[in-house]
Amino acid sequence: MAIRRAALATDVVAPSVDTSKPATSVGAPARSDINIKSVKRATLERRYHQTVRRIDVWSVLKVSLCFYLCALIVALVAGVMLWLVADAFGVIHNVEKFFGDLFDDKGFHFLSPEILRASTLIGLAFVCLMTMWTVLAAAFYNLFAELVGGVEIVVSEES
Repeated sequence: MAIRRAALATDVVAPSVDTSKPATSVGAPARSDINIKSVKRATLERRYHQTVRRIDVWSVLKVSLCFYLCALIVALVAGVMLWLVADAFGVIHNVEKFFGDLFDDKGFHFLSPEILRASTLIGLAFVCLMTMWTVLAAAFYNLFAELVGGVEIVVSEES
C-alpha cells in the first residue's frame, strides 16, 4: 500500500451564550447562561488516504488455501456430528427404510465411511477450485489496478 497524503484537521466549537437574559456583572454573562451541552472539546482527527495498487498473489494463495481448508474441516466435523445425532434419533434408519421401500430393495443402507470419504474428496475439489478462483481474482485486481490506479481507502483516527 502506498500512502498518498495525510491531513490533520481540528474541529473546535465555541460555547453558545444566551444573550436574551441580562448579565449579572459588568459585561459578563451569568455562568448558568452558558449552554454547556454545545461545548465540544477540540478534536484532532487524522486522515490517511491510502491506495491499494497491488495484491501479492502468493499471499492470496496461502491465505485462501488456509481459509478454505479450515472451512472444509469445520464442515466435515459438523457433518459427522449431525450424522451421529441423526443416527442416535433413528433418522438414518427411517431414511434407509424409505429408500428401500421406494426402490423395492429391503437391504438398502448407507455406508457411513464411503459417504465421509466422498464428502472429503468433494470438499478437497471445492477447496482447490475456490483457491484457484481467489488467486485469479487477485490477479485480475492487479491487472485492473494498473489501469485505473487501485482502490483508495480513507482511514480516520480520532483522538
